[in-house]
Amino acid sequence: MSKNFELMQEALKEAPREAPPGRESAKVLFLGSDGDHDTHCGVSDFDAVAQQECFKLVQRIFLGQPENLFRAIVFAGIDRGNGCSRICVEAARILAANTSGSVCLVDANLRTPSLPGFLGVLDSSGLVNSLVEEGGIRRFAKQLKPSNLWLLSGGTLKPESHGLLNSDRFKVRLQELRKEFDYILIDSPALNLYTDALTLGRIADGVVVVLQADSTRRESALKGLQTLREAHIEVLGAVLNRRTFPIPSFVYRRL
Repeated sequence: MSKNFELMQEALKEAPREAPPGRESAKVLFLGSDGDHDTHCGVSDFDAVAQQECFKLVQRIFLGQPENLFRAIVFAGIDRGNGCSRICVEAARILAANTSGSVCLVDANLRTPSLPGFLGVLDSSGLVNSLVEEGGIRRFAKQLKPSNLWLLSGGTLKPESHGLLNSDRFKVRLQELRKEFDYILIDSPALNLYTDALTLGRIADGVVVVLQADSTRRESALKGLQTLREAHIEVLGAVLNRRTFPIPSFVYRRL
């Protein structure tokens, strides 16, 4: 347990100890796993501990804050394969099940989009289409179950599609998403591979970073967190995914 716990603590130790008024500071969260699931398996394979920790994440960031301070949140893995997309989907499902507000998942990982696969739906029109075509944003989104959960998939991709995230058109569409939906959860490419997470984080309300137990190196975690700090992007929390060790209850009480 110590190496994984120390990794997370060191990655976050330089974050401000006091959050802005009305907000909680960044906090280490643990997602459990039996260690046998591949990071691309369906979210229905989450074990009970993982779902419990996802609920804590949703409760603290979305439901536990006054006046819905955090409405548009980016989920970004430190490295590729950290299970970020899976966690983003599960968080959206839990949020939709525990609020009457509308929740929209946005697949902004235009390099390797995966949310439709996790949700078992086809990726037809989506985010890219909304950036090059006219029409209200809901025209490009898919309503899921429960009925307050929506998906804005990647859409019709081209090799240069990821560059659209830097466009003024994308900023306009994000503002439209804020008007149409109560909560927006945005899946992003890996933080240490591309600048997309920074682009998204600058116009969102903050970022949740995802690391993988026994895989993410301390140097990579520190690099990713430092990059976000230098860009003045608020880190709302960090998730240690696929841990394979038990955490005593007294440790949870101190987190």
